[in-house]
Amino acid sequence: MKKSKTFYIESLGCAKNQVDSEILIENLSKAGWIRKDKPENAELILVNTCGFIEEAKQESIETALGFKTEYSGKKVMVSGCLSQRYKDELKEGLKELDGFFGNKALEEITDISERVLNGERVSYFPEDHEHEPDYYKRNYLLSLPGSAYVKISEGCDNGCTFCAIPIIRGRLKSRTIESLMEEIKYLLDNGVFEINLIAQDLGSFGKDRGCLMLKELLKEITSLRKDFWLRLLYFYPDRFNREIFSTIKSDKRILPYFDLPFQHASKNVLARMGRLGNKDKYLNLMESIRNYLPDAVIRSTFLVGFPGETDEDFEILKSFQKKAQIDWLGVFVYSKEEGTAASRYKGTVPKKLALERKRIIEVIQENITVNRLRRFSGKRLKLLIEEKIKNENIYIGRAYLQAPEVDGAVVVKTGAALNPGDVITAVITGNAGVDLEAVF
Repeated sequence: MKKSKTFYIESLGCAKNQVDSEILIENLSKAGWIRKDKPENAELILVNTCGFIEEAKQESIETALGFKTEYSGKKVMVSGCLSQRYKDELKEGLKELDGFFGNKALEEITDISERVLNGERVSYFPEDHEHEPDYYKRNYLLSLPGSAYVKISEGCDNGCTFCAIPIIRGRLKSRTIESLMEEIKYLLDNGVFEINLIAQDLGSFGKDRGCLMLKELLKEITSLRKDFWLRLLYFYPDRFNREIFSTIKSDKRILPYFDLPFQHASKNVLARMGRLGNKDKYLNLMESIRNYLPDAVIRSTFLVGFPGETDEDFEILKSFQKKAQIDWLGVFVYSKEEGTAASRYKGTVPKKLALERKRIIEVIQENITVNRLRRFSGKRLKLLIEEKIKNENIYIGRAYLQAPEVDGAVVVKTGAALNPGDVITAVITGNAGVDLEAVF
C-alpha cells in the first residue's frame, strides 16, 4: 500500500492569506496528502507568507528559516505574498529553503510539493489565470468554529501611495456572483454561521466587470433561507456606496459592522497618500451610518509617521479621533515599501516619533472603546461561542460588534454545557476593559 505524504502549513498574515492557506490545504488533501498539526510530524513544511510591511516580511523569513534550522531533515517551502513579491531575491538569498511558490494558481501546489519532496528545488510563480478556478469548497478552515472568510475579489485599483497590494496581488479582479453563492451555500451547509466577506475594498466589487455589484451580491445572499451572520469587512471610505444602507437595514442577518480604514484625517497627509477624503467627509460618513443604522459599529485604522506628517497633521488626527468616537481602531506605523510611490517621498518621520504618536493614539482609543462598549450593558445579544475556559463554567464568544481576531470578546458565565460553534443569546452585564461580560 502506497504511503501517504504528509504536510504542515504555517499561515501568516491577513484573512485573505488565510483563505489561500485553506485552499492549499484543500488541494493537497484532495491529492491524498495528510495534514499534520505539528511540523515535526510532517515531511513537508509549507509557510504561507505575508509580504505587506517590513515587520511581516521579517516574520515570514524568520519563520521559514527557523523551521529549516529546527527540522533540517525536512523540506521547507515558502508560498504566498512574500514569495510572490520577492521571487528572485528569495531564491538567491535563502538557499537553505527547498521551494518557492507564489500566490496564484493555487491548484498547482500539489505538483510543486511532489517535486520538492522528491528533492527538486522548485520556484513556481504563475501569472493570473484567465478562468475562475472551482476550488473554493474548503473542508478545513483555519478560523475558529462557526466562522469563515469568503474572498470576493483579488487585488486593488485604488492606488494608495503607501500600499504594495497592487504589486503583490495585482489589479482588481472580482469573482462571479455565481461562484460566490456556491461557496457560501457550501459553507452554510457545513456548519458555518458567520460569513465574513473580505476584499481589499468590498465597495469596488464588480468594477472590473463593468458595474458595481456588491448590492446585487448582498441581495443574492439574503435570498437564502438560513440563519447566519454576514459581516462586511474593509470598505474604502472615499467611495463608500451608501445605497447598501437600505439592504443592511432590511435584513438583520447583515451585521451593521463597518470596517472603514480612514488612515488619517489631515487633508495634506491624505492627499499624499493618494486618498480623496478629509476629516469632514469622514465625520459625515460616520454620522450617516449611525443615523440610518443606530446599532452600527465602526472599526478603522490609522497610519502614523507617513512622510511629511507634521505635528499639526497629528493634532488634526487626534482631534478627529476624539470627535469620531470610533468603536474599534488599529494603529500602524508607516512602513516604506519598495515600488510604492510613497517610498520616494521626502520628509521621513523619525521612527521614535512615529512610535510615540502610535502610543498616544492607542491610549486615547482605549478610553473611547471602553466608553463605547458601555452602551451594550443590559442588552440581549446573539453570541457565537468560540472556546471554553478549561475547568471553568466560562466561555469566550463574540457578538455582532466584534470581528474575528481583531476586536474584543464576550466572556460568558453559564451553567449550561456549550460547544465551540454554538450560537446563543445572552445578557450583557457590563465590560471589563475592551471585553464584554455576559450571563446565559
